[in-house]
Amino acid sequence: MKNIAIITGGDSAEYDISILSANTVYQNLDKKKYKPFIIEIKKGVWQIRVNGEQHQIKDNLKIKLNEKELLFKDVFMALHGPPAENGDLQILFEKNQINFTCCDSKVSKLTFNKFECNNTLRKLNYDIAKSLLITNEKYNKEDICNKIKLPFIVKPNQAGSSNGISLVKLNSEIDNAILNALKHDNEVIIEEYIDGIEVSCGVFNIKNKVILLPITEIISENDFFDYEAKYFNKSQEITPARISEKNKNIIHSQSKKIFEDLNLRGLCRIDFIIKNDKAFVIEINTIPGLSEKSIIPQQLKKAGYSLKEVFTICLEN
Repeated sequence: MKNIAIITGGDSAEYDISILSANTVYQNLDKKKYKPFIIEIKKGVWQIRVNGEQHQIKDNLKIKLNEKELLFKDVFMALHGPPAENGDLQILFEKNQINFTCCDSKVSKLTFNKFECNNTLRKLNYDIAKSLLITNEKYNKEDICNKIKLPFIVKPNQAGSSNGISLVKLNSEIDNAILNALKHDNEVIIEEYIDGIEVSCGVFNIKNKVILLPITEIISENDFFDYEAKYFNKSQEITPARISEKNKNIIHSQSKKIFEDLNLRGLCRIDFIIKNDKAFVIEINTIPGLSEKSIIPQQLKKAGYSLKEVFTICLEN
């Protein structure tokens, strides 16, 4: 039976979501094939839960317990935000020849940097909202408004779960929005606001075949799909999305193409806003949430996949 390290935790605002995802993976892994262990990373300390007790483990995933060595060569990644979604852990695992279920270090680093990722997608002829990057607290509001017309979105360049995002409608709201974003990253994106239908598409692969999941339509009670809307029942997530067959085909076609163009792997989620039959790419999530409230489990269920089945596919890939 193969040992599986379920990596979770982290120091970002996504810590709680990571723990929920890890518990979902632990509960749904095929126990006839795999022996799962949850490993939590917090402030540089790695701890493994064995028989209800916590023990420190080295970052090469080896530990000696009761004179026996416990080691892992396979990781199920359930850590949202750094140090997983930005590729830092993948560098470590690649060096130690440890397999993992998400994108490699290079791809993860690119997709977590929203501004760089959007520039890459724009060069590949995808529809992307106009944006600019602020790299410190010195900025000119007039210059911003000349380049990106109000209303616009202000968000951290490298953060997840919609943390630190604001919809700015008035010039007087800009400073607070930027300060809010700077709490989560030292780079801030000012992005054109696309008023349309927000949708999300899950993608994964079975061996070399790309599998597209039913599309979810997201309707937020707030101005947009922010942290509160995501995790405090302030949104409707409708699967399958109530969109035309034409738009469904556009989203599925774009999702498949992005998955292949960027060399994604594992379970991914790609978010779009549809406006006038154009699909604007909003974000690529390489380690999407797996808690009961998360979008991917909803899509898998609608497609007729069990979590056990898909988690097995991820590990076999």
